[in-house]
Amino acid sequence: MLSSNDSHVGGADSAPPTLDFKWTDLPGLLALWLLAVIVFLQFFTRYVLNDSLAWTEEIARYVLTWVAFFGAISCSRKGTHIFLEFFYRYVPPGVGKFITVLMELISLIFYSYMAVVAVQLALRTKTKMASAEIPKSLLYWGVAISLAAMAIYSCIWLIRKYKQDPNQVIRELEERAIAEASD
Repeated sequence: MLSSNDSHVGGADSAPPTLDFKWTDLPGLLALWLLAVIVFLQFFTRYVLNDSLAWTEEIARYVLTWVAFFGAISCSRKGTHIFLEFFYRYVPPGVGKFITVLMELISLIFYSYMAVVAVQLALRTKTKMASAEIPKSLLYWGVAISLAAMAIYSCIWLIRKYKQDPNQVIRELEERAIAEASD
């Protein structure tokens, strides 16, 4: 039972969780909710009404792609994309900073190149979806926008890591690893 001094479930010793949500996270959240509605509609019409809607499966696949790419924007913004942090513990801080900066540079180049490819693909795609009169290029435009946003966040992280002291870079990596291990 909580006492009157405890303002949250964790008790007085632990800080309340903070919500790290920005406007750039909104497209991923909206795509996730749209996917949930479409999948529920697909389930309901198929198993309850015994007459499934033809468009739900195709649209769900495209929206799932948006969920993945728009969700990756949040990971890029927070700097929480998966990477190997094992080596940072066994190399000098200067080498660790070099590896980190190199990783961000490679990410920036990759995201930028893939955004250009996605724009080219969107411009070339003139067909519509098989089950709905929606242009397939909308899928590719969403992917292009998300890759461009990830490139921007990679650039921000690259500049931030480049300006940091090598010991600070390694310290932040250690703090992140400890925080993720405790979650």
